[in-house]
Amino acid sequence: MTYCVAIHTDAGLVFLADSRTNAGVDHISTFRKLTVFERAGERVLVLLTSGNLSISQSVISDLSEGVTETEGLWAARNMFEAARIVGDSVRRVHEREIAALRAHDVDFNVSLILGGQIGGERCRLFQIYPAGNFIEASEAASYFQIGESKYGKPILDRVIERRTPLDDAAKCALTSMDSTLRSNISVGLPLDLLVYEADSLQVTHFSLIREGNPYFRMLSSTWGERLKQVFSAMPNPVWGDAESALSLSSGTAQPVRVTPSAQPAAAPQPAPMPAAAAAPPPAAPPATIQRAAGDTSATPPGQPSMPE
Repeated sequence: MTYCVAIHTDAGLVFLADSRTNAGVDHISTFRKLTVFERAGERVLVLLTSGNLSISQSVISDLSEGVTETEGLWAARNMFEAARIVGDSVRRVHEREIAALRAHDVDFNVSLILGGQIGGERCRLFQIYPAGNFIEASEAASYFQIGESKYGKPILDRVIERRTPLDDAAKCALTSMDSTLRSNISVGLPLDLLVYEADSLQVTHFSLIREGNPYFRMLSSTWGERLKQVFSAMPNPVWGDAESALSLSSGTAQPVRVTPSAQPAAAPQPAPMPAAAAAPPPAAPPATIQRAAGDTSATPPGQPSMPE
């Protein structure tokens, strides 16, 4: 991934970009994402890129390779026209590559920041989107971020104004980058830092910040330590009915609570069926004596003998 930030102040412009690109945690490379188009004394344009590396490199190539000093960004009459030229380049790359990208289920993902100054025009700063359209920084929005922007945004929102001095803006950009480096492994050193002083029409300051850079190491450790100090110095929450309490115990503010459902009433049980009456046992057959034929001696006197 990438993190790039550009800041527009009354004093000039600050640009900062990391250089890490990755295709998974086991394939990390370094590619620089800050490109300068400079004709000293006449124009300085700085381009930051993020997104799909092959697409952003195609855009840079389209803007630079085979382009003479009377064409493209070298011939733009003002920064608005320069932003249109970059947007048109994005559209050309999109038209050329989109079919192949879709065939492989790859998004056309590229974002750019363009800033600088041409001739006697004021400094200007633009963010250019994947469709080639763009917006310009204003008094109310003095900076642009592309890539992994969320980690470094809070410090920019709290510090940056149009009247912020250039050195303070550079320090704020580096602090923003430090917060991002600490929270996101896909952003990494070296860093490209460029400071442009308004109306100088040449790069004012540039630094390639590598591992172990003394100033950046000092800024990172100082920022972390001071944050902890300020955090520890702030009072802990006060609970209760005091006027300064975080919340009152009056019962007017309560959390949303979940209670167990009521136990459902037991369904009535059907009355047991009476036991079925036992069937009477079968009648016993009449008792008879098997007699041999013609034997009448066992017949009691006075009883007729049974016919055979």
